[in-house]
Amino acid sequence: MNEARTFSPHVAEQAVQWWLELQEGALDPRQQQAWQRWLHADGEHRRAWEHIQKVNQQFAGLPGPLAQATVGSPYSPGRRRALKTLLLLGMAGATTLALRQQHWLPPLVADYRSPLGQRRQLQLDDGSRINLNTTSAVDVRFDAGQRLIRLLEGEIMLTAGADARPLRISTDQGLVTADRAQVNVRQLPGSTQVQALRGAVAIQPTGLQDGPLRLAGGQQVEFDRQRFTAARPLDANSGAWVDGMLIAAHMRLGDFLTEVGRYRRGQLDCDTSVANLLLSGSFPLGDTEKILDSLEAALPVKVRRFTRYWVTVQARV
Repeated sequence: MNEARTFSPHVAEQAVQWWLELQEGALDPRQQQAWQRWLHADGEHRRAWEHIQKVNQQFAGLPGPLAQATVGSPYSPGRRRALKTLLLLGMAGATTLALRQQHWLPPLVADYRSPLGQRRQLQLDDGSRINLNTTSAVDVRFDAGQRLIRLLEGEIMLTAGADARPLRISTDQGLVTADRAQVNVRQLPGSTQVQALRGAVAIQPTGLQDGPLRLAGGQQVEFDRQRFTAARPLDANSGAWVDGMLIAAHMRLGDFLTEVGRYRRGQLDCDTSVANLLLSGSFPLGDTEKILDSLEAALPVKVRRFTRYWVTVQARV
């Protein structure tokens, strides 16, 4: 098997988080067990871990100042960030094909990016406004004929400015035209979610020869390169992230934790025994630890923190 296909970028990220955790000192017995469970849960995990050891060894051969910034200096938040960046780039050496397929490399050099757990607002030359959600990246290309925003990863809310040129958002699956609309667009694995918050939009998948789908304001849809899901009304959480909120209205706990996990580092798991519990409420995204703590008061669950980067929500015993 080609080495480029032996582990995914997501697993590479997990391996780097565990490596950094180990660099901060010896794990306590519970943390050690959690790390061992992760390591032996899948052959993909073991391959990623073996490769990260090779990447770390290569740091010893870096030029003097760079080596000192990685393997030879006192531990600090700045050094942690440098190590993580270099390790991920080193992992990318073994997963170049996978990284390109999943668009890790383009976001690194995007025109505009927002880090994990943070949001960003941009004002464009035409008067349009873009809000970037956590871990999002876009390229902006305006010319005489059109205004094009390429969503490389993550999620954006676009409020169109008045301009005669068509305004389009490009994703992996197709084009969304939003000339006079406010639209939320999220790049999902293998599909795109579009929410027309105000005004109508047109959606054209890349592999579909028929005309575009017209999506009315107040509706949402998902599409891939060949097909659409049925349009349905916006849900309570549509666009709430712009105001720093996560709104749950009878949301499955498993789905809720998937959303919370977008705003924090590490692994956030939900035991299958509690994944279908329903949750309602409004939760500020600025402090995910408080969100997790609140679950124990609202539901019959226990939040187990093996490390800062490995948290599991399970049934309360």
